[in-house]
Amino acid sequence: MARRSRHRLLLLLLRYLVVALGYHKAYGFSAPKDHQVVTAIEYQEVILACKYPKKTISSRLEWKKLGRSVSFVYYQQALQGDFKDRAEMIDFSIRIKNVTRTDAGKYRCEVSAPSEQGQNLEEDTVTLEVLVAPAVPTCQVPNSALSGTVVELRCQDKEGNPAPEYTWFKDGVPLSENPKLGSQSANSSYTMNTKSGTLQFNTVSKLDSGEYSCEARNSVGHRRCPGKRMQVDDLNVSGIIAAVVVVALVVSVCGLGVCYAQRKGYFSKETSFQKSSSASKATTMNENTPLKRIRDLDLRTHHWTLHT
Repeated sequence: MARRSRHRLLLLLLRYLVVALGYHKAYGFSAPKDHQVVTAIEYQEVILACKYPKKTISSRLEWKKLGRSVSFVYYQQALQGDFKDRAEMIDFSIRIKNVTRTDAGKYRCEVSAPSEQGQNLEEDTVTLEVLVAPAVPTCQVPNSALSGTVVELRCQDKEGNPAPEYTWFKDGVPLSENPKLGSQSANSSYTMNTKSGTLQFNTVSKLDSGEYSCEARNSVGHRRCPGKRMQVDDLNVSGIIAAVVVVALVVSVCGLGVCYAQRKGYFSKETSFQKSSSASKATTMNENTPLKRIRDLDLRTHHWTLHT
């Protein structure tokens, strides 16, 4: 039973291969060629080659740019979009005269031609990588800092491709990744990250004062930001002591003034005045109470009875 089941399985596989081969011959599909990767520098020219043996009169060529949405580059024997003004066809290949970073991506050429088996379709895929030089990096350098504190300088470029590496300069001289090897920073303690572009002083000192600039560099080019000066000052201990003394003197003078006012009786006079005003108010309120009015009415009634 096991042998029969294996035999049937082999027959089914053979039938499947025969059907697949017949489908391939009928419709003329061919496997895609090896994937190409083409590298170009921005604003220079590049050729996207479609590896097809020979162009014939009956051949039909289409170039498409792949991505989230497929767009035609060459269709109905004409270049499309902005490629009309900066590209030309060389047989099945496209020569782009002025490459931009927006051209980067995956392209596919499709060539169809009649054959004995029917319509034959050939495909070839090309990936275009555009190298871009760095722009002037953005540099963040503090104007001033206190000695003994942690200070971080930052440098960043968002346009370079491949991603650039960064080098910091002090007074026009490049800083070494190892502070102990740099002539400009023998007494300095810092950490420089050439990938992220940060320059961190663990304990900044007055010797670190100077003009700092940063350079972004990749295989295409390099740019440097304008220098900015950082001034490092020691903590002004004498100034802090003087400020504390002034505050203590002000507090002492205020306290003596309060004591003097109490001795002279300024606060007691005010209190007695408040008490007298409170007493007069209480008396006025008592005179206007209902009991006082009733007593006055009884006295008047008694006085009228005596006269009668």
